[in-house]
Amino acid sequence: MKKGRFARYLIALLVCCGLFWLYYSNNITQQQPVEKNGGFNRALTPLIYTRHARCRMDCRHIDEGEIAGILQKGKINYSKSDLHAKPDPKYALEGITRDNQQVRVIFAPSKRGMVVITCIDMNEEWQCNCN
Repeated sequence: MKKGRFARYLIALLVCCGLFWLYYSNNITQQQPVEKNGGFNRALTPLIYTRHARCRMDCRHIDEGEIAGILQKGKINYSKSDLHAKPDPKYALEGITRDNQQVRVIFAPSKRGMVVITCIDMNEEWQCNCN
């Protein structure tokens, strides 16, 4: 009779440990989302510019060299990023351009290369007719 009671306690303990592990692992994933490949690849090429990004760059007088500089040295702002976006995660990188504009550039690493979604001047509203 003692063996049966011990087995029930052992099973209950294992179930509790499993539930705790599931709860804990889900909470860690939600707090610190990690991309499938383990991080943001700044070396991904080629740079692919959306029509919207090109229009915003033109309005804000930001060139491809400045975009590449933000990609290489910009700081990821996780509160403005969407790592769970479909089809590709979106990273908001912030930094200062050659002409001292404080900008945020949205990048989406994809199988084709690094897609530049848009760029934002964080200090100045530019007149722009981009859609």
